[in-house]
Amino acid sequence: MLCGQSLSLSFGNYWSFKLNKGPRACISQEKCRLGLGKRQEAKRQSEILEYDTALDATGIDNKKVKDSRHPPLVSALKASAEENAASFHFPGHNRGQAAPSSLRQLIGVRAFLHDLPELPELDNLFAPEGPILEAQKQAAELFGASETWFLVGGSTCGVPAIMATCLPGDTLILPRNSHISAISAMILSGVLPKYIVPEYDHNWDIAGGFTPSQVEKAIEELEMEGRKPAAVLVISPTYHGVCSNIGAIAELCHTHKIPIIVDEAHGAHFGFHLQLPISALAQGADLVIQSTHKVLCSLTQSSMLHMSGNLVDRERICKCLQTLQSSSPSYLLLASLDAARAHLSDNQGTVFNKAVELTLEAKNMINRIRGISLLDLTNSNFSAIDPLRVTIGVWRLGLSGFEADDILCRDFKVVSELVGTRSMTFAFNLGTKREHVLRLVSGLKYLSATFSATDDTENRAVDVLCLTPFNDISMSLSPREAFFSKKRKISIKDSLGKICGELICPYPPGIPVLIPGEIITERALNYLLHVKSKGAIISGAADHLLSSLLICHD
Repeated sequence: MLCGQSLSLSFGNYWSFKLNKGPRACISQEKCRLGLGKRQEAKRQSEILEYDTALDATGIDNKKVKDSRHPPLVSALKASAEENAASFHFPGHNRGQAAPSSLRQLIGVRAFLHDLPELPELDNLFAPEGPILEAQKQAAELFGASETWFLVGGSTCGVPAIMATCLPGDTLILPRNSHISAISAMILSGVLPKYIVPEYDHNWDIAGGFTPSQVEKAIEELEMEGRKPAAVLVISPTYHGVCSNIGAIAELCHTHKIPIIVDEAHGAHFGFHLQLPISALAQGADLVIQSTHKVLCSLTQSSMLHMSGNLVDRERICKCLQTLQSSSPSYLLLASLDAARAHLSDNQGTVFNKAVELTLEAKNMINRIRGISLLDLTNSNFSAIDPLRVTIGVWRLGLSGFEADDILCRDFKVVSELVGTRSMTFAFNLGTKREHVLRLVSGLKYLSATFSATDDTENRAVDVLCLTPFNDISMSLSPREAFFSKKRKISIKDSLGKICGELICPYPPGIPVLIPGEIITERALNYLLHVKSKGAIISGAADHLLSSLLICHD
């Protein structure tokens, strides 16, 4: 469907300039191909391998693919790449003819062959009426949305969800451990934050979600000030897999006619196995942002935005997406979203069986290793955790998560997804292999046998309990005001009590410790210096050594 009316320019065998009036009915893949004229389809040069051979390398059953229709966007991309076209269009590698030799040797020519621009047969991401429209419709049906949009800038490009629900000066309720992209959305839109301090587990130094009662309290506090929140943003699951009660929060929000946005970047797989949590859409969320490239199998940087209900204006979503997304989207990324959806559709009831089994097997083995703790519902303050996230604690060995991670990576080639002061998180997915699980277990056994906590190391590991950064927030300027204000650089030791002029966060997970406009606290400074000393990468600071900070002029 189209977003209102838009001007459409098409470039191919002909020029056309027309006024599109939406919505329009979806056209089938066959009609799309016929409508393009009688283009001759021919195989390209001999270096191009058969499409089905490439599928074999991914482990997809070749016969099954041949016997069923290809996903609509994958099919369109395949057909376009196989045309014997005289290409006088971008990109400059010209369907692989001028592909840089070093990269061609690394990934082959096929990626370049399918790296095509907005050709007529490939549809228009911002006014889809062909294969992209059909692919998005099939995704919406699978995930239970009324409408779905493909994103080619990752879930970070889902900030239009905030811009589509909030006007400048409106208030957004959100957790203080929101991703940096949520802060960017507030800077772009002029939205004012009403932070909720999330649940926090001091033993693990991990922030979780928030509760319906916290949301209700935030709404009441705003009402006492004569304000009503324009939207509520919930992160569920968090990077560590901690889930909030979306159903109860959605019911509360809808009672007040407030849309609920769920950052479900790490939960695109929810609802596709009995042991996985229920998806946010199934619990009543209005807008849901999913990183399809994380647990599911699309290419990195590809995500989806889903809408349900009627509290959000879809036209504003379309306009925001067109404002913030590239006008030259990668069709490889778009097709990978379509392919990931098809893979999930074909195996809905069984696709996560192996991943869930391997995760349970790994947890059973890890639970028997001395000195290693396993984050679960019995030893944390959280009410629900994604079973495919395995977070292990190493403080009883006198190690920080950064120190343990260095050893596992260097000596066992075991690469974690997320490292913290006291823990490491491992993301299990559809590609997880038993041999890699056994290597992980061997590495943890090595840590257990090699290290043991003394009183000194135990105290050193527990120091972080006094460094929780989220519970003493004071905002002097809005994020947008602070972002555009004049700034000066001062020594970090002189910054205490000043107004922060930059967004600073340890990465991963990309959760800000200091946000533009907030008063710099001793607790936040101590936390940043502590995690930096343990090996964390601090992003956002103009001085990456953290010897100085940018502050807003008083």
